[in-house]
Parts: sequence; structure tokens; C-alpha cells
Amino acid sequence: MKYIVVLGDGMSDRKNSALGGRTCLEAAHTPVLDEIAPLSEVGLCKTVPEGFKPGSDVANMSVLGFDPKKYYTGRSPLEAVAMGIKLKDDDVTLRCNFVTLSQDGPYESKTMLDYSAGDIPTEDAEILIIFIKMQIFFKVEKNLKFYAGNSYRHCLVVSGGVTGHDLTPPHDISDKSVYGRLPKGENGEFYADLMKRSFTLLNDHPVNLKRVKEGKKPANSIWLWGEGTKPALEDFSKMRGLKGGIITAVDLVKGIGMLAGMRILDVDGITGNYDTDFKGKAEAAADALLNDGLDYVYIHIDAPDECGHRGDCAHKVYSIEQIDGKVLKTLFKRFEKAGEDFALLVCPDHSTPCDIKTHLSDPIPYLLYTNKKSLSNGAKRYTEDEAAATGSYLSDGYRLIEKLISLK
Repeated sequence: MKYIVVLGDGMSDRKNSALGGRTCLEAAHTPVLDEIAPLSEVGLCKTVPEGFKPGSDVANMSVLGFDPKKYYTGRSPLEAVAMGIKLKDDDVTLRCNFVTLSQDGPYESKTMLDYSAGDIPTEDAEILIIFIKMQIFFKVEKNLKFYAGNSYRHCLVVSGGVTGHDLTPPHDISDKSVYGRLPKGENGEFYADLMKRSFTLLNDHPVNLKRVKEGKKPANSIWLWGEGTKPALEDFSKMRGLKGGIITAVDLVKGIGMLAGMRILDVDGITGNYDTDFKGKAEAAADALLNDGLDYVYIHIDAPDECGHRGDCAHKVYSIEQIDGKVLKTLFKRFEKAGEDFALLVCPDHSTPCDIKTHLSDPIPYLLYTNKKSLSNGAKRYTEDEAAATGSYLSDGYRLIEKLISLK
């Protein structure tokens, strides 16, 4: 038996007037899911424990089978691991976004126009990163180190730092004022000063002037958030008795997999957005499971979440349709041809409703299917309402994997 998780990040939603009062899952054309839902167990699962913010870090950790209450130490350390940063026990890490802020007024009252600086390409970001490192991070305390990632996602490491700061994720305040949302806490004023200085340096940088001229959004500030400390996870194969792999374009999910000793499966053309290579992810998963000795593959698809943060219902629906028509359809064809038994979990990690452009900690809809037998519990489709109507509910999200691997 092989085990597959297809994780549509932020895929669940609320009913939206732009979709005729439907959710994105309800509006999407999903013939594969429509066919298997009546043969599946469909229900709701709580992936974000009480007291935790509904981030992709906490929620993906849950779906991968790790209890956040036991293992979670912050978001940015997971990304740091994926970036190859060797953390010391007294290091504190922070996620460092390139963002687009409005031009009006003082920094404290500007508007968060885009948490990703228009998905700035890595080649543009690299130029700005070198500039910022030379102008700020090489000229302040030596306990600061700035590490380059991809696109808008980067990392700051503070040696001997402290935690406990109130830091706002930039995607939580899309199109809102940053007033009252700058860093607070012991080093809050210092972090806020770094952000303000970055705006002064970046706003008129030639890269950004060129981007504005081309109708693109400038990366005119850094934004610090998601602090944490050195993490540790148990080995996935020892915990579950399965050789596992992960496919993702997102560093935090990659970091979880690396810490858990899972194989990171690289796929050309994956972007973390709706232009990703959906079919390529499915083919890579099938190859690893059918030909390369893996028992379990976690296919993480970030596209629905990115669209939700932008309030882009149309592309969120499109992303769900691609998951159905290119990911699931490809997997079913490959396993049918191979004559191999498999069990499948389809779910989001959390919801990212298009109307509010941020995460919710509401229970998420899940679907469990196996080609060996029917698991029907009355659902007709895979949607939020159908999942709620079955009455199936799991309060501890990290136990969802146990339901999957029990389908032997």
C-alpha cells in the first residue's frame, strides 16, 4: 500500500458573492473529486490547536503528523533549515519579506499594498538583498545575519536573541494600514527601525524604479515577522514505519520534511503559485512511490493560499481545478496502470478566505479514499458543507495521518 497526501494550502473558504454565494471548492469543476467523494470518508478536522495562530507552519506540521503543542518553535526556523542555515541553540530567526508599502505619510501609517512585492522574481530580489546587507546588516550589531531565500522570502538570524515579540504577518494586513502593527516587545523598536531604514534605502533603488516604470510593484521595504528558535522533530520513518517524501515550493514545508528526515523531491517548474507545474508534481510523486522505494509522499500545493491572500477567487478556483484535473487525475492514471493499491488524503492545511485575505483556524474539510474499498459516509461532493454534514470530526489534526495509514 502506498500513501499520498494532496495538500491544497488554504484551499477551503467561505461563501463569496463573487461566486454566486458559493465557496471556491463548490464553484470549481472537479470531476475526479466528484467521482471519488461518494466512495470516501469526508469530514472536518481541527489542524490548528487552540492558542495557536492559524499559520501554514502549524497547520502543515499537524497534517504531517506532528503535534504543534509538542514540536512547534516558530515559523522562520523551519524556513532557515530549508535554506541550509545552521542554527545554534541561542539563535532567534525571523522571516524577512520584501513588501510593497504605500508612498503616503510616515512609515507608521503606510498601507500594506502587497506582502510579496508583486511576487518579485529572485533575480531582482538578489540585487536588493546584496544592497540591504551592505547598507544595513553589515553596519549594525554583529549578532545579525541576513540570509537570502527565493522571491520575497528571506531570513534574519539574531545570535543570542530573545523571543516573545508581537510580530504581524504581512499577509494578514493586505490593503490595511500598518499603524499599530509594527514590532512590539524587547527588541521591537530596533526591528521597527530596521524596517523603516529599509524603506528609505529601497524606495528609490534602480531595481524598484525600473519595476514601477514597467507597471510592477516595488519591493520598497523589508518586513520582519514569524520569529522562532532552533527546532527538532522526530524521524518520520521511525515514527510511522514509512519512507516518506515531500514535494513543495515552500521553504517552511521543506524545512519540516528535512527535520523529519524525509526525502525532498525536487521538481522543475514549481513556483508556489497558480502558474506552478501541477502535473509535474503528480508525476514526481508517482515516480517516487512506484519506482523509487517511497511509501508516502506529501504533495504540497501553495497556489490556493496565494490566491486567497490576494482575494483572487477566479485563480483560486482555477488552482483547485488544476489540482483535480492535473494532480489527482495523473495520480489515478499512474496507479491504475501500475496495478498498485493506494490510500489518498486530500485536504487544505487551513482556510484562506478570499473575502478577508488571511488565514482562519476553522476546522478544514478532509477526504480519505482508498482504491481497495468504499469508505463512504454519505458525502456527495468534497466541499465544506458536505464535510460538515457527515458529522465526522477529528479534534486533533496531527492524528489525521493515523487515519490515512490505517487504510492498509
